Amino acid sequence: MAQRLLPEWHPQDAVQLTWPSADSDWAPLLARIEATLDAMVVAITRYQRVLIGTPDQATHERLARTFHRLGVPADRLMLIEAPADDTWARDHGPIAVERDGQPVLLDYRFTGWGGKFPAERDDALTGRLRDAGMFSAAVESRDLVLEGGAIETDGEGTLLTTEACLLNPNRNPRLDRQAVEARLNEDLGIERFLWLKHGHLEGDDTDSHVDTLARFCDVRTIAYVRCDDRADAHYPALAAMEEELMALRQRDGSPYRLIPLPWPRPCFDPEDGHRLPATYANFLVINGAVLVPVYGDAADARALSRLATAFPGRDIVPIDCRSVIRQHGSLHCLTMQLPRGTLNRPDPTDEEH
Repeated sequence: MAQRLLPEWHPQDAVQLTWPSADSDWAPLLARIEATLDAMVVAITRYQRVLIGTPDQATHERLARTFHRLGVPADRLMLIEAPADDTWARDHGPIAVERDGQPVLLDYRFTGWGGKFPAERDDALTGRLRDAGMFSAAVESRDLVLEGGAIETDGEGTLLTTEACLLNPNRNPRLDRQAVEARLNEDLGIERFLWLKHGHLEGDDTDSHVDTLARFCDVRTIAYVRCDDRADAHYPALAAMEEELMALRQRDGSPYRLIPLPWPRPCFDPEDGHRLPATYANFLVINGAVLVPVYGDAADARALSRLATAFPGRDIVPIDCRSVIRQHGSLHCLTMQLPRGTLNRPDPTDEEH
């Protein structure tokens, strides 16, 4: 049985989002995060559909009116009432593989990044969407704890990940490295594991998700966070991570093409002053475009320019994510791509892609 973990640049049916509820951790920032999500939906629906899980019927109806006013085509917007604990669809959404030429969605366990936060409704969300008939692809449950932000693939059997997350005893305490690799080989068709020992961002609750640090842009290219400020507390770990990336090799033994992403000025929470995890690595690849988080910083333009070299032929779309990092994530963390052939409702504009 041939299967592979699909890369983010594989053609997509939609991007999945989970809308925040008024009583969530987003409550003090609800208007701001909703404005950011509005901008993301408008941007994504220029290229493809968006599937949004809403916390209740009132929000469902309000969003339908809002996006109609914003000019979002009705056939690009899918709303489904699906209460959740938080908004981080990257980690509670399904992970897609291609098996014998057909997409399959794997529903892994989500425990709030090792029990740090409530996650029961998040963990049940993919099953709820399946039961509501949203997916045409098969959905298979897995007992492994695994978050989408913890893994990066080239789509050809190689996985890039961090030891700090995937081997953390707060995820799968009975599994050592060999057992984790065996499970991911069986589930995802992973044959090569590129483990990073170093790299972290202050304010990150995920135990160093790789999607905040280093990302595949194609089979040969990795974009990564580089800290060039020796006085910054991040410098030693990120410099060590850069050395690790330089030592990695492709299947043919050649080094990867590495694209360093700039280091924005430190962002701090205005309430208590703790540092926030601003990172340009948390971009989202969709059909025809790449959405890139920006932070009102002088480095924004350099990040956009460098990612344009990594994704020729795709539009580069900045999204202001200063509100998102207040809850310790960024743009990619809010999203999960659903590959072509996974949604039940066909897109009448597929021929445009």
